[in-house]
Amino acid sequence: MSQRTKSTIDKALDINIDLMKYGSFAEIGAGQEVARQFFQAGKASQTIALTISAYDMTYSDIIYGKEKSGRYVCESRLRKMLEKEYTKLIDRLDATRGSKTTFFAFADTVATASSNHGSKSHGWMGVRFQHKPQSAPSEVMLHMRLLDKHRLQQQDALSVLGVNLIHSAFYSTKDTETFIDHLFDDIKAGSISVDAIHFSGEAFKPFNEIKANLLMVEKGWSDAVYINPEGQIQNPSDGLWGKNILVQRAFYHPVTNTHIDVADKGQQHFTKEFDLRANDTTTVFEFNFNNRIKKSTLSIEEALIKVEMLSALKKPILVTNFSLFYQLKEYLRLISDKPLGIVIGASNLEKLFDEKFYSDLSGGLLEGMGKLLDKSTRLYIYPHKTPLICIQTKTFNPNKNIRNVYSHLIDNKLIQDISGCDQITEFIHSEDIVKLIKKKDSSWKKLVPHEIQNIIAKQVK
Repeated sequence: MSQRTKSTIDKALDINIDLMKYGSFAEIGAGQEVARQFFQAGKASQTIALTISAYDMTYSDIIYGKEKSGRYVCESRLRKMLEKEYTKLIDRLDATRGSKTTFFAFADTVATASSNHGSKSHGWMGVRFQHKPQSAPSEVMLHMRLLDKHRLQQQDALSVLGVNLIHSAFYSTKDTETFIDHLFDDIKAGSISVDAIHFSGEAFKPFNEIKANLLMVEKGWSDAVYINPEGQIQNPSDGLWGKNILVQRAFYHPVTNTHIDVADKGQQHFTKEFDLRANDTTTVFEFNFNNRIKKSTLSIEEALIKVEMLSALKKPILVTNFSLFYQLKEYLRLISDKPLGIVIGASNLEKLFDEKFYSDLSGGLLEGMGKLLDKSTRLYIYPHKTPLICIQTKTFNPNKNIRNVYSHLIDNKLIQDISGCDQITEFIHSEDIVKLIKKKDSSWKKLVPHEIQNIIAKQVK
C-alpha cells in the first residue's frame, strides 16, 4: 500500500475494497461520524459488519455496563466498547471467514458542544484489529480534544481522525513516525489536540509509545504529553485532574542535584503557603520543545534522554510546546483549579520580564503577567548562587519601565523566594556537568543523582 497522502474518502475506500478487512463501528455521543465516511466512500458492505450508536445512557449501560466513575467519555468505557464489539465479531464470524479475514472493531465515545455551551469537547477513540488472519488482536487508543468552535466542525474533524486511525493501523505500522504523520492527514492545524496515544499488540511491536507521543508535541498535534512516575504515558487530565500541582520548569540537560533541591524546596514552600498535605501535591518536572530563552528547538532524541533520566528518578514529567509561562499556566488550568505553583531558578527572572517575549499580546508584559498569576497561582524563585553573587527576587533589578509591575507582584506575594542564599549550596548548572565529563573529571558524579549517572555518562561524549 502506497504511503502517499490520501484524502479521507480515498482512505475509507482503500479499506472498503480490501476484501480482507471486515469490522464493526460503535460510536457514542457525536453521531456515527466515522462510519459515515465509509458509507460515503462506497462498497461499505464489503467492510462493515455492524454500526451501532447508543445515545441513551440506559441503553449504553445495558450494552457495556456502568462505569464506577459514572462517566461515559473515559478510557475504561472505550476499552469495554472495543472488547464487546471485537468479541462479537470473532464469536459470530471467525468460524465462517476467519481464515481469510482480518477483523477489526472501531469505537469512540465523545462529547461535542458549541463554544457558547461552556462544555469541553473531547473524546476517546480506538481500534482493535488483527494484523493477519486469526492473529491475536493489536490495539491503538487515543484521547483527543476537539478545538473548533462549532459542533459540526468538531464532528468533521472527528470523522477524519477516525478514518486516519483505522487506515494507519492497517497500512502505516512500519515505524512510529510514519504512523503519526498519517494519523493527521487532511486535518487542519488547530482543530484537534491529542493528549495521549497508546499502542499494544504484535502489529506495534517496533513502536516506542513515548516517542510517538513526543512526536505529536513536536509536530504541533499535541499541547503536552504527561508521563507518570511509573514511566507510562497517561492522559494529563486523568493523571492531574483536580490536583494541587507544583511545576518545575528547567532544561534538565542533564538533571542535577540542584534540580532535585529546587523541587524539594518548592514543594515545602507550596504546601506551607496553601496549607496542603505533601501527599495531596503532585510535583511535575516540565520542559518544552521550543525554548525561547536559549533560542533552540529540542530534538526527539534529546527529549527522550531527558524523559529517560526523569523516569529513572520516578518523577512525573510534562513535555510541552509552551515557550511562555502563562501558556503553561492556562493549559494546567484546563485540568485543575486547585493551587498551582511554578518554580524556577532566579537566573530566569531577566528573561521572564523581558518585554519582547510578550510582543504577541496586545497588553504586552502586563497582560502576560495577568494571565500567569492569580489568587491561587504562584511563581516561586530559587536563588541563583555562585561564589561571587546570589540572585533572589530582592536583588533582581528589572528595567525601570516595568519596576512598578514587578513591585506589585512581589508586594502581593504572587512571586516569592523559596529559600535564602545561606540555605543552599552553589547552583549546579547542567552545562557544568557536561564540561566536567568532557574534561574526564569524575567529580561530576557527586553533582547528579546516583540513579542516572550511567545514563548521563552514555550520552555525554
